Amino acid sequence: MKTPIARATFGIIALVAIAVLANWLISLTPYGNRGADFTENKIHTLSDGTKSILSELDTPVVIRYYASRSSDYMPEQLKVHLRRVDDLLKEYANLSNGKLRIEYLDPQPDTDAEDSANLDEISGQQINEDNLFFGMAVTALDKKVSLPFLNPQEETMLEYQISKAIAEVSTPVKPVIGIISGIDLAGAPAMMPGQQGQQPWVIYQQLKQSFELVDLGMNPEKIDPNAIKLLLVFHPAGISPQTEFAIDQYLLNGGSVVACLDAHSVAAEMTGGGNPMMGQAGSPTSSTLPTLLNAWGVKFNSQQVVADPVHYTSFGDGRGSVTVLNLPQTAMPQKDSIITKTLTSVTLYLPGAFENTGNSGVSANSLIRSSTSAGFVDPIKASQLDPSIEKNIKAGGKALDLVTFLSGNFKTAFPDGKPKSETPETPEGENKDAPKEESLKEAMKPGNVFLIADIDAFYDRFAYNVQNFGGMQMATPTNGNSVLLFNIIDQAIGSKHLIGSRSRAATRRPFTVVQEMETKFKEQVGQKVGEFEKKREEAQAKLQELQAQKARGKELYLSPEQEAEIAKLTQQQVEYSRLIREQEKDLRRKKDRLAGNITLLNVAVVPLLVILFGLLLHFIRRASTRAR
Repeated sequence: MKTPIARATFGIIALVAIAVLANWLISLTPYGNRGADFTENKIHTLSDGTKSILSELDTPVVIRYYASRSSDYMPEQLKVHLRRVDDLLKEYANLSNGKLRIEYLDPQPDTDAEDSANLDEISGQQINEDNLFFGMAVTALDKKVSLPFLNPQEETMLEYQISKAIAEVSTPVKPVIGIISGIDLAGAPAMMPGQQGQQPWVIYQQLKQSFELVDLGMNPEKIDPNAIKLLLVFHPAGISPQTEFAIDQYLLNGGSVVACLDAHSVAAEMTGGGNPMMGQAGSPTSSTLPTLLNAWGVKFNSQQVVADPVHYTSFGDGRGSVTVLNLPQTAMPQKDSIITKTLTSVTLYLPGAFENTGNSGVSANSLIRSSTSAGFVDPIKASQLDPSIEKNIKAGGKALDLVTFLSGNFKTAFPDGKPKSETPETPEGENKDAPKEESLKEAMKPGNVFLIADIDAFYDRFAYNVQNFGGMQMATPTNGNSVLLFNIIDQAIGSKHLIGSRSRAATRRPFTVVQEMETKFKEQVGQKVGEFEKKREEAQAKLQELQAQKARGKELYLSPEQEAEIAKLTQQQVEYSRLIREQEKDLRRKKDRLAGNITLLNVAVVPLLVILFGLLLHFIRRASTRAR
């Protein structure tokens, strides 16, 4: 017969074995990889947009995930990021209902995995004389999107990159975007032999990756809403009434329009300046939609640019501009808008501004606007960064709309039908007596219009940091401008699932309590330091004056009052330095005390709460047993 000690030992061993096996079995199920996310903004949880993409998958998707796990030379930063990617992919697979399969590959030299990585265009990175792979290829049917290297510096874009790749390979046909542009977004060939042609804009190249782009020219006869999912009107300088009519009819048929206008375009000056020596005129720097905007209940100031002393931009070399607007989240009034809620800032260059007159019958929502201190200034002086414009801002006391959204049942801007062409000649083959084509007067379906008061925001020099590596162009966004345009297009086309995952919060969280302590410290000491700096400058000026007298040959004597003042200033310098040191010591003590409290909370308090909960549960069960 087994002793009580043996039975207890056997029971403990059995309990441990059951716990281990149960954890192992649960880990094999989708529930085993799920957890609770208590972080702010749920940074460890997939966004609703990604969940929607996964729930709508109707074809199997395979992710070939390449990582040199067995390498001894992988930097610690990459190892941490690798674990983050591992966890993220597990959550993707769990939410895909079996439609997403992850293949884990470790490309070692001279292996099938290395050959597969090369075929999938996954480039190895030379780190510590070792070729390390860290990328993935997303495939479905005959479509493939490769992410050659998962850069830890782009951690906030990781979910968006993966979700975008899944959406692209699982979509059989790319949505079509029609483009009406008064500027060469797609680039242009060299004007003369030996010259370099104009490269496509980076934003155009990125759009081409996700959408089918169709250049409609500046004079399309008709725009079919069944074929064109979205119409991008970009800097339509000198647009004709006939083209505005085509846009009008497209919108009344339920189309979506994104119009980027400008009051003074620097990009138009730089890319289409013409050649005065050869009599070639440059591209117009301003653009508008004169007839359409009036019918939509919107005014656009295309002759002056917005200057905003609150949202000015500093260039870091001592210069700044009130007409280059750095607009933070506080300038985005629609806090629940999926277009702007993930943006941190947007930079607009010499923009115009919209004003809603409210007589169109459609709803209007401002997405980005200036401060109430903004006003209009001369565009020429603004383009020259003339500092005198700051003194000439005449603020109207209200915020100016820079990006706005119109939606609803629009009415035609051409109640008399299609406007006649200015050329009286009848095109060959056209019947003069043919009946006039009927045009829509009111919307057949609700339409959408997004208006942006700047095109320079999407120009390469102002939106990206473009570098060339061995003939390959690498473009990194320098602000939220490109994200803004992609968010608008995703929203307008209807593929709004990507917007929620486009810019996720970083996993590195700031210590806001410590930052507040440092801010209070600066407020307390900053005023006294300023007083000391001022007194030191005054003393320096007096000493320089005395030195100048000496240089002119005069005898230099210090009066007792001067000597006393210098001694007083020296004493104040010592006193203020001591005060600053004491304040810094006090700040460090508070930080250490806070860190100690956090450590105590993690090490002692939480386990103590678990113990107390266990004891409470024990006493409750014991009391219920006694009652029986």
